[in-house]
Order: sequence, then structure tokens, then C-alpha cells
Amino acid sequence: MVFVVSDEVKPKNGGPRMIVTGYSSGMVECRWHDGFGIKREAFREEELQPGDKPQRRDTA
Repeated sequence: MVFVVSDEVKPKNGGPRMIVTGYSSGMVECRWHDGFGIKREAFREEELQPGDKPQRRDTA
């Protein structure tokens, strides 16, 4: 599945809901708030699944 910047995702093995912030070196860069501050990490695309919030795609 291809994610775009601002998509909500979560790790398939469990974890927080995150926002896709970009791509770098073939990895999906994500950020989330852990209750104390902003965290960030890069994941392989196959490690992620869509978040609970439906994705909106504009078709223009």
C-alpha cells in the first residue's frame, strides 16, 4: 500500500497512531505525540497499515 504525506497509519504489530510526514531512503517517515513530546521514526512500508481514521483522497 502506498501512503502519502498526512495519512494516518499505525504499525501492524501494534503501536501508536502516527502521521506520515515524508519518505526518505525508501522508508516512510512518521511522527506522533506520546503524551510528553513529538516522536519520529522511519518504517518500511510493509510494517504499516492504515490508521483508524478513513483516508480521504481528492479526485480532481
